[in-house]
Amino acid sequence: MTCAPAVFPPAGPSATMYAGVRDQRAGSTSMGARAGDSRGAVTAEFAVTLPAVLLLLAMLLAGASAGVTQLRLEEGARAGARALARGDDSATVERIVRTLSGGSASTAVSVDGEWLNVTVTDRVGGPLGPSIPWLLTARASTRSETAG
Repeated sequence: MTCAPAVFPPAGPSATMYAGVRDQRAGSTSMGARAGDSRGAVTAEFAVTLPAVLLLLAMLLAGASAGVTQLRLEEGARAGARALARGDDSATVERIVRTLSGGSASTAVSVDGEWLNVTVTDRVGGPLGPSIPWLLTARASTRSETAG
């Protein structure tokens, strides 16, 4: 009489994987159902977090754009005040300010006693600029350098 040798699954970490595959082939859903459920959860989590990440990125870009615009306005106001102190006329000052601050910036020149003031205002630029209701302002003051 001859006996057939016994077949055992491999031992070690692959034993559970082998057992899961064997169970799945036999119709058991112990491991197969758990793996299928997690795939949909990852997609749902991604769908929820993606808009939040994009909103955060848009807010960071809008803040950076506002910072750059403010720096440009301050530089334009300083240059305009220097030109006004040298004795340049208002049209020249406005041209200098628009060159440095951008074409959409508005300039106001005023005289307060011996002080000359240049105020520059503009809105935030960039693709999100129209949706942000921030009006940025920079002001520079100086005394006249011309003896008068």
